[in-house]
Amino acid sequence: MKRTNPRNAAPASRRVNPVSMAFQPIRTAFWGVAIVSFVINILMLTGPVFMLQVYDRVLASGSVPTLVAIGLLAIVLYVFYGFLEGIRARILSRLGQRLDARLSGLAYKMSNSLPVRLGRKASGLRPVQDLDTVRQFLSGPGPAAIFDLPWLPLYLGIVFLFHPLLGVVALGGAVVISVLIGLNEMMSRRPSEEAAGHSGKRASLVEIGQRNSEAVMAMGMQSSLTSRWDAHNSEYLSTQRTAADRTGLFGTAIKTIRFVLQSTILGVGAWLAIKQEITPGVMIAASIMTSRALAPVEQAVAQWRGFVASRQALRRLREVLQIDEAETDKMDLPLPANRVAVEQVFCGPFGEATPFVQNVSLELQSGDGLGIIGPSGSGKSTFARSLVGVTPPLKGVIRYDGAELEQWPADKRGEFIGYLPQDLQLFDGTIAENIARFRSDASSEKIIEAAGLADVHDLIVALPEGYNTVIGRSGRLLSAGQRQRVALARALYGNPFLVVLDEPNSNLDAEGEGALTNAIRAMRDKGSIVVVIAHRPSAIATVDKILCLKEGKMAGFGPKEEILKQVVQPVPLRQAGQ
Repeated sequence: MKRTNPRNAAPASRRVNPVSMAFQPIRTAFWGVAIVSFVINILMLTGPVFMLQVYDRVLASGSVPTLVAIGLLAIVLYVFYGFLEGIRARILSRLGQRLDARLSGLAYKMSNSLPVRLGRKASGLRPVQDLDTVRQFLSGPGPAAIFDLPWLPLYLGIVFLFHPLLGVVALGGAVVISVLIGLNEMMSRRPSEEAAGHSGKRASLVEIGQRNSEAVMAMGMQSSLTSRWDAHNSEYLSTQRTAADRTGLFGTAIKTIRFVLQSTILGVGAWLAIKQEITPGVMIAASIMTSRALAPVEQAVAQWRGFVASRQALRRLREVLQIDEAETDKMDLPLPANRVAVEQVFCGPFGEATPFVQNVSLELQSGDGLGIIGPSGSGKSTFARSLVGVTPPLKGVIRYDGAELEQWPADKRGEFIGYLPQDLQLFDGTIAENIARFRSDASSEKIIEAAGLADVHDLIVALPEGYNTVIGRSGRLLSAGQRQRVALARALYGNPFLVVLDEPNSNLDAEGEGALTNAIRAMRDKGSIVVVIAHRPSAIATVDKILCLKEGKMAGFGPKEEILKQVVQPVPLRQAGQ
């Protein structure tokens, strides 16, 4: 089964890749870089022409004024050349930054949503790092070498004009170098791709280790994880070494051939000069011209690994940064306030097409409280994620006042949905920012109201900096119970219409459970629908309906007392006595 949403999915012919959209405005600038590169390569003729004039005119005539005149002209041209080189480098740097500015927000957004959309398939995808790779390449010397490469025939053509034999020698060297470049591409592509894959695995291991550092230290897992790291790192270093060796081999070969070719041009030129078919100035100019013609080739090979990495990163960005729906085309619907209807819903975990929860149908009205119970692995959290839109249903629909969730823009959904996930995480920032979900328009009144509903206000103001206390890795570390209560306040911020709490009392003490019970009751009194997933009875003390799931299927739904009598088996007397 595949996730489909035909009403909101744009036709394939109308979908525009964000990467292509980001490149469109800067294509004109690339044409400007090409024009600047043309002038730069024309100015690079200054050296050969200067040497030609010195050897054939100045030395023959012994005219110092001529030497001074052409020397001053050469200096002016070289200064102009340096100015244009600097301009080109600045343009390329700014093009890279402009591309980054256009895509960085979307790349960050996709980095946050990929684990939800693709599940385990997203482990090796890092759009932000891929965008960094593309930007760094665009801002480096690689594009300049690519823009200089098309002018190689110009230099070879001038060498042919000097003498056909010199042109043949230069062309032969260029052909050999071109063959080596093709071989370099063929032999380096796969090791470079494998090195990039292993690099992603290394980064993932580092992230996992940092996230679970307490367990690692407490249970003596450091040695085992270090051994695992060493194994992955060895594979990464091996593939990177192979890619570097092959690129280095061809780079060295091309550099050597360029030196040999330059000396060969001098030798052939000297022989032609002895035969008086060319002048000594032509001999020197031809050698410089050949060296200049092949210099961009050598530079391109030196930047080849960056080029390959950038190309791979750009391909991944094109695949990941897809626009599936046009947020700007959506109607500004009123926020739901009456009911939530679940109609024959099948849903599965992140990135999976196989449903774990099957054929669930129910309806909740404003002020209802629903407790979801069932054994571990029965699909409770999976169903909760579908309720809040984290994972859209594989089949069936969930309607909020008759409309599906996708009919509201993503930012608008946060105004009527509150969610406390089982694996709760707080962000680096102040407590106030975390409760307000980092909204720029958050008001102090709403933040304090949410903290009051979660009964965490007194705890917060007791901290040295109160609501401005920075928490997370870069700030104060809260206890598990404190984090859960702050996360509960975040879920309640703005009095959302639908509040889904997944194991909200897993880290709470008796006082915290009492606060949770009061919060659920208060939200229901305000007209919110509260859905609670729990194994401990205290979390569902204030709900009026129960949904029981077993092996992903509905085992019962209805009033709490009635369903609990059906699904909770009485304890035999003999067992009770034991």
